[in-house]
Amino acid sequence: MRVFSLSSLFITLGSSLLFQCLGEIEQASSPPRGWNSYDSFCWTISEEEFLQNAELVAQRLRTHGFEYVVVDYLWYRRKVKGAYVDSLGFDVIDEWGRMMPDPDRWPSSRGGKGFTEVAKKVHGMGLKFGIHVMRGISTQAFNANTPILDVTTGKAYEESGRQWRAKDVGMKERTCAWMKNGFMSVNTKLGAGRAFLRSLYQQYADWGVDFVKNDCVFGADFDLGEISYISKVLTELNRPILYSLSPGTSVTPAMARDVNSLVNMYRITGDDWDTWGDVAAHFDISRDFSAANMIGAKGLRGKSWPDLDMLPFGWLTDQGSNEGPHRKCNLNLDEQRSQITLWSMAKSPLMFGGDMRRLDDATFSLLTNPTLLEINSFSSNNKEFPYITNTKCRCRRVRNRPLTCESRNPERNSVMGTLALGLTNCKDVEARGWSPKAIDDDDLDQVCWKEKSRNRDQEPFCLYKRKPLLSSEEYSTYKNHYDGKVHLLATKTTESCLGASRNQKLTSKESKRGSYSPCGWDANQMWELNHNGTLMNSYSGLCASVRKVQANSGSNGIRAWTATGRRGEIYVAFFNLDDDKAEVSMRIADLAKAFPGKNFSTASCKCREEWSGKDFGVVRDSLSAQVEIHGCALFVLNCTYS
Repeated sequence: MRVFSLSSLFITLGSSLLFQCLGEIEQASSPPRGWNSYDSFCWTISEEEFLQNAELVAQRLRTHGFEYVVVDYLWYRRKVKGAYVDSLGFDVIDEWGRMMPDPDRWPSSRGGKGFTEVAKKVHGMGLKFGIHVMRGISTQAFNANTPILDVTTGKAYEESGRQWRAKDVGMKERTCAWMKNGFMSVNTKLGAGRAFLRSLYQQYADWGVDFVKNDCVFGADFDLGEISYISKVLTELNRPILYSLSPGTSVTPAMARDVNSLVNMYRITGDDWDTWGDVAAHFDISRDFSAANMIGAKGLRGKSWPDLDMLPFGWLTDQGSNEGPHRKCNLNLDEQRSQITLWSMAKSPLMFGGDMRRLDDATFSLLTNPTLLEINSFSSNNKEFPYITNTKCRCRRVRNRPLTCESRNPERNSVMGTLALGLTNCKDVEARGWSPKAIDDDDLDQVCWKEKSRNRDQEPFCLYKRKPLLSSEEYSTYKNHYDGKVHLLATKTTESCLGASRNQKLTSKESKRGSYSPCGWDANQMWELNHNGTLMNSYSGLCASVRKVQANSGSNGIRAWTATGRRGEIYVAFFNLDDDKAEVSMRIADLAKAFPGKNFSTASCKCREEWSGKDFGVVRDSLSAQVEIHGCALFVLNCTYS
């Protein structure tokens, strides 16, 4: 029998044929890991700055599994006076309306080379190259009405005896909600719309791109048609490209099930910046996605991973800034430890956002902590563990009296419920519950959430319906889109309408489930009440739901996660989200609730805490630790069972 080495097969067949011969090569078998330019440079990074950072990633982080270096958004925008994150008319596009790198910031792109030379240099460092792209087509290309490239012929796309252009496929009513001057969806039901998207991704493959971060297509800005078609194109290209979705405001597990098999990672929160509120906002959504078994689910040519966004550590800039890195991370060390521990326990992709040229020792130690990286790549059964207790001690000194402390168990606190408006997949049963309600007003009716089954002591959640405020010209242009659609107002006198996405890129903390803004003709403010009791948004195709949530209380301030290591070890993480120190405890026997089949009632576990380095010896009954404000404790348990 003749044996061929993989290298000889590669030389003989070439990379594209090798890929086809080996069939489905698994992508993202573990959460992707790398560096992204956004947190440190916003949109202004240059070729020189990018390659300097890439070289340092290769030298310092590559051996720890950080393999992607990604240019974040607006690499095609000229950095000149008047240009900013939502300016219009400063972008570089080719004759087919496709984005090209700004030649002043990316000099190797001149002559139509795009990112070819940059990708070659990155590959030469042993890394993979990624770019950020926006939804659909740019407003600049739409206004210029550029022709569409047919990659199969190399000429302008023709169908039904005519040549198709940008204005034929661009959907002006579906502009990116937080970058209205920038980009809009394309109509993927049209052959010309699909041809445009194919021309984009064929170009990225030709440049040598390994990773694409597709923005403003998920969450409140959902565009399943574009995601589905791009995923199809990526399976047909002659090189594997990792597919990432961003951002993720208003994402639910039900919505994510529509896309998880089409992509490799997808954001489930708004932008994460270096504030404790942003970090704390990730705990509930992480819990929900782990409970829904979405961690490491089927993905594009492999697996997919819920993405908690980049790690904003080290030397950073500010959101929306026109300037590069200029300040330190605002999170203290305890807060940074909590963030990267949650990211690891939830198996989120780890994308570092700080300037590599000023990587300090503390940040480097966090990013390369072997226990965290082991958990992130190889652990299983990752989930929130609610079987913990805590005692918080708030101390105060009263005049002429000794120091006194008040201990309390937050689990005994009464919690008031509040209603939160959310967006979810219209197929989800939680989306069904809306019904019309006539009121004594000639102009306005209401739509209410599950009015007949409401609690007697609680007023129904209702919104006022009003026909869209369209001029005669707007109505003539968009009549087909808005027939049967209504605006929704919180009160009958307000001039603000409910929208599915705000006109800004939200942080995780600011990402509220539904927002009101001045009424207009934007599709994200248009709603349709269906016979099955769903209330669908015209922009995203998602449906509104209302659920009862707990108010912020002490019981939400102490969290824990568990996971199983690949060698049988057990990881337990305690988190303190509150503004007081806490003594957190758990019974070893309760681990059986997270790991059924193991008899923890007779187990003895050797225990070590990662951050303090403390060896707890053998623990049998319980495990306790004092956790700092916004801090965490991470335990590694090796148990034997009698």
